Amino acid sequence: MIMQKLFITIYLFACLTMFNFSSAEPVEIGRPAPGFQLTDQLGKTHTLNDYKGRWLVLYFYPKDDTPGCTKQACAFRDDYRTISAQNTQVLGISVDNQASHAKFAQKYQLPFPLLADKNGLIASRYQSLTSLGPLKLAKRHTFIIDPAGNVQMIYRKVDVNNHSRQVLSALKKLQSEKIY
Repeated sequence: MIMQKLFITIYLFACLTMFNFSSAEPVEIGRPAPGFQLTDQLGKTHTLNDYKGRWLVLYFYPKDDTPGCTKQACAFRDDYRTISAQNTQVLGISVDNQASHAKFAQKYQLPFPLLADKNGLIASRYQSLTSLGPLKLAKRHTFIIDPAGNVQMIYRKVDVNNHSRQVLSALKKLQSEKIY
């Protein structure tokens, strides 16, 4: 009886670990961006559909108020007016909670929403989730999504020192090509 329960437990665990979101469609340039519905630091819910008709910079980052993440967020803050003038919204996403995002945004006067992906589901859909044992973190990835909701640029390697400018340059180029 104990062996049978053990076998069932192991079997169920194996089945559950085989079910993951990596089997979902890969995020690729030219394909529709995975949808999301997440709450920001002020409690407002955001969805991908909210940004139809606008460009979207969706950037994933590991942890609020850490050196690299702060540098990246502050660079987007400093370039936010110029990015916004390109009919573009910036959204930051990490697995931190709403309260952590609120402190981070207030401390650095971030003018854009930070979305709380507490269970990592959206990061996983964008192939931007990593685990360190039981700890889940978003990888530092950025996606530029066009007004039709299609991915137009993917950054899987990000240098926080010049990334905001790199994204701005890519936005200008993509918008001049009228690809959507």
